[in-house]
Amino acid sequence: MTLAKSSELGITHLPDHTELPESDGTFVKNFQEHPQSILLTDSITNVLQQLHPDNQYCIGQDCGIYWRLTEPPERGAEAPDWFYVPNVPPMLNGKFRRSYVLWQEYVAPLIVLEFVSGDGSEERDKTPLNGKFWVYEQAIRVPFYGIYEVNQASVEVYHLVDGHYELVTANERGHYVIPPMGVELGIWQGQYKNSAAPWLRWWDAQGNLLLNSDEKSQQLTSQLEQEHERSHQLALQLEQEQQRAERLAERLRQLGIDPNSL
Repeated sequence: MTLAKSSELGITHLPDHTELPESDGTFVKNFQEHPQSILLTDSITNVLQQLHPDNQYCIGQDCGIYWRLTEPPERGAEAPDWFYVPNVPPMLNGKFRRSYVLWQEYVAPLIVLEFVSGDGSEERDKTPLNGKFWVYEQAIRVPFYGIYEVNQASVEVYHLVDGHYELVTANERGHYVIPPMGVELGIWQGQYKNSAAPWLRWWDAQGNLLLNSDEKSQQLTSQLEQEHERSHQLALQLEQEQQRAERLAERLRQLGIDPNSL
């Protein structure tokens, strides 16, 4: 049941996020998706805080985006693995969202990311009303849609242009530019937590990798160690200079010259 049909049938109450199911009860996740979502959120937080000094934004991970009324209700939602919505409160009426309800929120996500578990056909399905690709493009109208295939170590990014998705071309760094966020999206091969794998990561507009909390901590530790080493070397140099000065003073005294009179 679409929103238009609900009004035609005389439905006066549209359910909000507290009344709609937050899960369809299926198991579709794998062990890589949880740390991948955390990595994306952790490393982009500083950028989003700069874009939104008033903290008016939210990030969803495996949360339902309700775009139409159906029976059962959960059939009217898509649950991206990761998405970001600008210019909305982080909470509703002081409560965490159970889902993101478009007829309650009005603002569509700026970007949604899907992590492929199968062959990618579900994420590229353009079947009207049911296919994920169609829903993001034609119903929710998400400006940027990313399909990440961990097994292929690749990502496709689509941009909504004149009502239809166009495949974004990678730049010279192999990254995909997301202009409204001032960042680039791409694949990074390395170790995160205890797993070495290809990971979906953010870079800034100059191509610098946006670090997560662990990397920032390691970078700070390294900088402190380098500063400590520089201080140690300086102390050694000062000690050597002092020793040389003392030897010179002793030599002058042996020659009958008071070094303090010089």
